[in-house]
Amino acid sequence: MSEQSSSLPLAPTGAPARRLQQALGVTFGVAVIVGNAVAVGILATPGEVAGYLSSVPMFLAAWVAGGLYALIGSIQLAELGTLVHRSGGQYVFARRALGPYAGFIVGWSDWLSTCGTNSAVTILIGHYLARIFPAFVGDEQAIAVAFILVFTSVQWRDIHAGRRAQEFTSLLKGGVYVFIVGACFLLGGSHRAEAQALPSAVAAPQSLSLAIAVILAVQAVIYTYDGWNGTIYFSEEVKDPGREIPRATFAGVFSVMAVYVAFNLALVHVLPLRAIAGDDFAIGKIARLLFGTQGDYALLAMIIVSLLSSVNSNTLMATRVLFAMSRDGLLSRRAAAVNEGGTPVPALVVSTLVAIAFIMMKQLDALIEMLAYFFVANYAMSFLSLFVLRRKQPEAPRPYRAWGYPLTTGFALAGALAFLVSSIVADLKNTQSSQHSSIFALGLLVLSYPAYRLLRRPGYEREGE
Repeated sequence: MSEQSSSLPLAPTGAPARRLQQALGVTFGVAVIVGNAVAVGILATPGEVAGYLSSVPMFLAAWVAGGLYALIGSIQLAELGTLVHRSGGQYVFARRALGPYAGFIVGWSDWLSTCGTNSAVTILIGHYLARIFPAFVGDEQAIAVAFILVFTSVQWRDIHAGRRAQEFTSLLKGGVYVFIVGACFLLGGSHRAEAQALPSAVAAPQSLSLAIAVILAVQAVIYTYDGWNGTIYFSEEVKDPGREIPRATFAGVFSVMAVYVAFNLALVHVLPLRAIAGDDFAIGKIARLLFGTQGDYALLAMIIVSLLSSVNSNTLMATRVLFAMSRDGLLSRRAAAVNEGGTPVPALVVSTLVAIAFIMMKQLDALIEMLAYFFVANYAMSFLSLFVLRRKQPEAPRPYRAWGYPLTTGFALAGALAFLVSSIVADLKNTQSSQHSSIFALGLLVLSYPAYRLLRRPGYEREGE
């Protein structure tokens, strides 16, 4: 069935009909990618990468390599996003190409992971606020819930409010990182001698071969780039998807890549690599060098500001995934209702309640670690979907065609599978962990089929085809 016959009618901007509105453009697409991808990982991962690589050129090359892989992946999803004009992220691609059950696995894991990530980010905001203001100690969960509710209330009104919030908070995030990088280059040079005296956090593992160390470092970087696919969650709401989805996707990936490379250049401009290795907050050392004892508090405040865009983007994306599944009949179609402003309110409410429930969980980190395996698997299923749809729908209109297909698509798929397999092997070999996330993820996959049979509504197999 062609895309034109499968998509629901869309309302133009400002129309009173209660359906998703085509109101988003390139600026929003870039903002949601930057807001989603540039989060906590960029603060912690440099220490992990430096722990594997003792050479500054190789350290920086790992960040460039991770960005190039994200770019290759974005080339594939840009075609899928312009081919399948339905909001909902990778769920809609897997469902169209691989069938309802595959769509169910991708959709539910993506939705739960996004809600869980939102919870983790807001809890971190609560912890940072408590470090700045000791009076908040013990109230971290309440603070996290408050931030979730604030952004839910902003998005409740209409898509324009959510769009403006995303663009503004991502602009703030960009300003924070421009300030941090600028301060390192303008003020850091005079503190290099002092930085050289800092002790090493951890020695680089001597037992690893160079090839293995490079692979592990690049894997860590690729995981940090996760979130570059933000635009395709809103394919149905982009004004001119054939032109603006590829533009927003590529501009977003290059923006994230620029932030990451500049941030790490700033780190090694001030600190020796051995002082970065093993430190999950190396930028804190620089803040103390440049601004004294108050540097930590100023830095934490800036990081809190930078994380706001992540909360807004995760709320937006989780809502679209649940909306898409509900519209196709996986849940009651009442959950796919949209208000006059183009906001899927029931999906927004349910996603918010799940995020709040995750905030209250004591094992949230373990849950997110388990669901992370599905993140990688979802990318693999999307790349596979491109192969399948090229074969099943060769004549379907494709405003953008993936550059280098099938070589780039095959490379992206092979990379995702290799990342998934190596992560599972590493988890099983980790003798220091009493619970293996990969085993629980496999158990969740086994249980997914009876859940799929229980939750689907009549006609689900036919909807969304």
